[in-house]
Amino acid sequence: MLPVDEIQPHLNDRRSFIKLLAAAPLFATIGTRSLAATVASPGRRTFSNNIYTRLGVRPLINARGTWTYVCGSLELPETRRATEEASHYFVDMFELQAGVGRYLAKLSGAESGMVTSGSAGAMASATAACIAGSDPKNIWQLPDTTGLKSEVVMMEGRSPFDSAIRLAGGKLVIAETVEDLPSAITPQTAMVYTTWRDDRLERVLKVTKPAGVPLLVDDAAGIPPFSYFTRYAKLGVDLFCFSGGKGLSGPQCSGVLLGRKDLIDAALYNTNPWEGAVCRPMKVGKEEIMGILAAIEYWSRADLGDLNREWQGRVERIQKLVDTVPGVTTNIMTPQDGNSYPTLSVMWDEAKFGLTVAQCAQQLHDGDPRIEVLTDSNPSGVLARIKHDSNKRRRSHPNPLQIISMTLQPGEDLIVGNRLRQVLNKARKQSA
Repeated sequence: MLPVDEIQPHLNDRRSFIKLLAAAPLFATIGTRSLAATVASPGRRTFSNNIYTRLGVRPLINARGTWTYVCGSLELPETRRATEEASHYFVDMFELQAGVGRYLAKLSGAESGMVTSGSAGAMASATAACIAGSDPKNIWQLPDTTGLKSEVVMMEGRSPFDSAIRLAGGKLVIAETVEDLPSAITPQTAMVYTTWRDDRLERVLKVTKPAGVPLLVDDAAGIPPFSYFTRYAKLGVDLFCFSGGKGLSGPQCSGVLLGRKDLIDAALYNTNPWEGAVCRPMKVGKEEIMGILAAIEYWSRADLGDLNREWQGRVERIQKLVDTVPGVTTNIMTPQDGNSYPTLSVMWDEAKFGLTVAQCAQQLHDGDPRIEVLTDSNPSGVLARIKHDSNKRRRSHPNPLQIISMTLQPGEDLIVGNRLRQVLNKARKQSA
């Protein structure tokens, strides 16, 4: 069913009318189903009555992506089943991590691996391993690095997450380019850190390998595709890590660190359950360990083509609904530098509409159900960095409102598309 109040204005604009007709089946679906029924599935509670609303907390539709402050991703069914089964047993955590190391080695091609408390936990454990090694005296000494190599070279610059390196005793040294790296490495260098995934990575390895300095590649949001799980071992990267609560759809408080066995062993000595280890507070339980292994196994056999078609369909439906608003432009693309999911960008003339991207996002946030979308804002950013990062992004590209497909659940695309269309259309009419 087409919105009656919008048909007449579109009759005078052939292109707009064609867009309205293209969206007609979606309007019909919205009109014939209640939105609650569109989203609800057997065993799933509503946005208005659930375990969170009883605490006065409103759940949200996550169109922003796998950001930690909105809980990353939802766990796969395989993950939920594994964590539930794991919760019924006691195990020796030393034996469990040893078994995990063998299993992760088989799947990744690395010599060993361990489950961590997210990618940040992996960064801290890797740093401690590269500084203290497996020496009990050094492990007990951290984060005091007196007499130990403790410099960590950060490729390109600081990271919002480099506190994970510093709290384990790492002293940051910046190398903006590969050409700056040789002079940044000194006898005090314990590790080199990067998030690079392109051809610069191999150039970095040509410097770190002869220097005998371990390289940690942080690819927190790198999966999917699963090929990245095996790529770094083939390249000879010493250590690499992924988040479990992003694309992997494992437990939110999990991650994996993979690489050389001597370094993984050292990372384990510096981490829970070892008492006195600097990374003991970064505890990961048996449930999270088994949950992320189930997620990794799922991705090792998942059909990414089918998933991409499903994700693409979600943002295409939103695009059709939003395109019915005159003056709004959209495009769909899939980023190649992590978080590689079909992503819808929505743009309009903020001055003509009398509506900024931030105001639109706020209206979606304040609505019922609450909707979170991606803009250049970062509610979870370190306050001292927010202004700097925001200005840097504005210089590099405009600030579109973006919809990430992967974290939307079935039926939520119609809610998001219809609400966004309503907000934009109301602003356009009021500013006319």
